[in-house]
Amino acid sequence: MSFGTGLFTIILVIALAALVILIFITGYIKAPPDMAFIISGLRRKTVIGKASIKIPFLERIDKLSLKLIPIEVRTSNAVPTADYINIQVDAAVNVKISSDPKRLDLAAQNFLNQNTEYIGRVAREVLEGNMREIVGRMRLEEMVSDRQKFADLVKENAMPDLAAMGLDIVSFNVQNFSDANGVIDDLGIDNISQIKKKAAIAKAEADKEIAIAKASADKQANDARINSEREIAIKNNELDIQKSDLKRQADVKKAEADAAYQIQQEEQRRTIEVTSADADIAKQEKEVLIKQKEAEVMEKSLDAEIRKKAEAEKFARQQKAEAELYERQKNAEAKRFEMTQEAEAQKARAEAERFTREQEAQGIRMVGEAEAEAIKAKGLAEAEAMEKKAEAYQKYNNAAVAEMIIKVLPEVAGKIAEPLAQIDKITIIGGGDQGGSLDAVSGNVPAVMAKLFESMKETTGIDLGEIVKAGTYDAKVNRNINITGVPEITIKPEEKTGHSE
Repeated sequence: MSFGTGLFTIILVIALAALVILIFITGYIKAPPDMAFIISGLRRKTVIGKASIKIPFLERIDKLSLKLIPIEVRTSNAVPTADYINIQVDAAVNVKISSDPKRLDLAAQNFLNQNTEYIGRVAREVLEGNMREIVGRMRLEEMVSDRQKFADLVKENAMPDLAAMGLDIVSFNVQNFSDANGVIDDLGIDNISQIKKKAAIAKAEADKEIAIAKASADKQANDARINSEREIAIKNNELDIQKSDLKRQADVKKAEADAAYQIQQEEQRRTIEVTSADADIAKQEKEVLIKQKEAEVMEKSLDAEIRKKAEAEKFARQQKAEAELYERQKNAEAKRFEMTQEAEAQKARAEAERFTREQEAQGIRMVGEAEAEAIKAKGLAEAEAMEKKAEAYQKYNNAAVAEMIIKVLPEVAGKIAEPLAQIDKITIIGGGDQGGSLDAVSGNVPAVMAKLFESMKETTGIDLGEIVKAGTYDAKVNRNINITGVPEITIKPEEKTGHSE
């Protein structure tokens, strides 16, 4: 249950993130500084020169240009002025959508998604009406002589009407006033005459003022020249007196300076001589001290050089000895480690080889014993057959029985030794007496034969060992042999069972 809830939460988060990214991609807008983007729907927002997000399907965006709109305002027909003169007025006006939030809302209501031509046409009609109104208030001469006043009055009168539409007047310039009766030209002629009259009077007044000013200037210039020459003479006289005083003072000062110079020169000469003598003495003393210092420095330098050289050589020898010692130690450790590893490897190999040889010897011994038991079992089996021939054998004397037994001994010995003939190689591991180990293997056949002789003696009563000895030198010469006869060969079931076991 928790896994399903977690999976649903992850899917929900991913879906919300994808929705937010989709809204951001499809609704991202960026308004330039000269354009107002108006977002409406869930909210009302105006974006100018910024970026924003529009929610798709739930909001819409409209554009409103904030660029300047140039308008040529001209009265369509003659308008009478306050002094009843019909005139026409031409003006160049620049208007724009206001950036003030309240006026921008009004402009959005009036001009949303409209082009500038439509906005200019509406503004032109408003400005033309207000311009007609101001023309009717003012006299022609006043308008012609003070165009700025006329323009300010028109702007002031039209501003409330344009503000109600969301527009601002950026500039208002009057281009021309004209009339069909030439009144403006007549005003110009009258003004020209008045201007010429005023100019002539002003010229005469100016000439008079110029003559008076010139005479006054000449008098003032002459007075100034005389006063200047007098002042120059006085100043020259004062200058000569000052020059004499200065020359006298200079001569006195020069004489005093010459005397003082001679005195100072003499004192300086004595001072130089004394200083020179002192300097020579001091120089000699300094030279002595310098030589002493040089000798001391040379001595210390030689001492330091010899000591450093000796210490360097000592240090080098110590480092070399330590390096050689370290190298020998590492070599010895490496050699000891190699010998240890080799000894352990040899020990492991010897143990493995010894175990292998022991296993081989044990196998050989077990094979021999198994074959001996098999031969023994075979002999016992054959004894049953011989039981049938017992009556025939009873007719034989002891020599005949012994002869029969002796004839089969080589075959018995060959069968016992047959397993040994299959051995190609014998490896003996462990034990110091290798001869004894070889004897243990090779003596396996005689041991089995001895067991066989004992079994025959116990079962038949015939001592095969004594019979074999009968052909020896000791038996023939010394007659040292004791052969017991076998009156009959009887194998009891109990004994056969016991031997079988």
